[in-house]
Amino acid sequence: MVTLSLTAGMRSGPKILTYAEMNTLEGTVPGEMAKAFKAKTEELSGGTLIIDIQANGVLGSEEQLIDNMLGGGNITDFTRITAYALLQYGCEKAALLSIPYTFESEEHFYRFAESELAQEFLLEPREIGLPIRGLCYAQEGFRNFFFKKEVKGIEDLKNMKLRVSNDPIMTGMVNDLGAYATTVAFTELYSALSSGVVDGAEQPTANYLSNAFPEVAPNLILDGHTLGAMQIVMAEYRWEQLTEQEQGWIMEAAQYAAKAANEKVDEILEDTFAQLREKGVNIVEVEDKTPWMEACRDTIETHTKNNRELYQRILDMK
Repeated sequence: MVTLSLTAGMRSGPKILTYAEMNTLEGTVPGEMAKAFKAKTEELSGGTLIIDIQANGVLGSEEQLIDNMLGGGNITDFTRITAYALLQYGCEKAALLSIPYTFESEEHFYRFAESELAQEFLLEPREIGLPIRGLCYAQEGFRNFFFKKEVKGIEDLKNMKLRVSNDPIMTGMVNDLGAYATTVAFTELYSALSSGVVDGAEQPTANYLSNAFPEVAPNLILDGHTLGAMQIVMAEYRWEQLTEQEQGWIMEAAQYAAKAANEKVDEILEDTFAQLREKGVNIVEVEDKTPWMEACRDTIETHTKNNRELYQRILDMK
């Protein structure tokens, strides 16, 4: 069977759409979501739409992929991004999902993700003129800090150099906790930890394991500062090239993929923690997050002041 790209039409074969993923497909929640999206799209379309998954960051970093999509490039048609990655492109609502200590539990997030408010958030890029559209929300577990040396509580973070992405909310949170926020590319984080450029970092726990960070930072504290909310986005010009029926298949497949990812979280995390314990990782539980939340009060207030009503609606879903 001959296959053609989407732009070439489908008279001689199916339409092929590229899906970029930064993580490995095996053993990660984003990987499970990508596989579910592919399977459901191809099932619903009877094979007339093919999803070509390019994983392990081979097409670029999250920021590079978003820049390409916003610039009208054709590297990828879909990508999975952190739900608040669009903050730096003017999506203020998206920022609310990265405010530290917002979501109390996975159930709290699910109530948001399945609400009309979530659809309002997903539409924000198009409303402000960005040529991408959000398709769905899912989550990959809470994000936690990990370190080269043992940490027993919030007081031990003082004066540490902690890696963060180039994000004002994450930077503010780390500084509020008494540490020094240090921007390092994710691809350079292992080396930065190994060489002592940074003392620690933060990631969803499954990513902490899958990227071998326990080898160089074997101390994990379960502060759960941010839920690992993520979304699938699609280039708008690709969307417009699809028929109404094909668009419907894509939307249904996205919802299916989000559900599949959410259902995999507990299983993957259970296996993750089992492996971390086998590796001898020092895991510290945080029984009371109140001091952490209070320490981050300035960042929380600063980044919710323009959308206090929306933020309160999220909090009220607890």
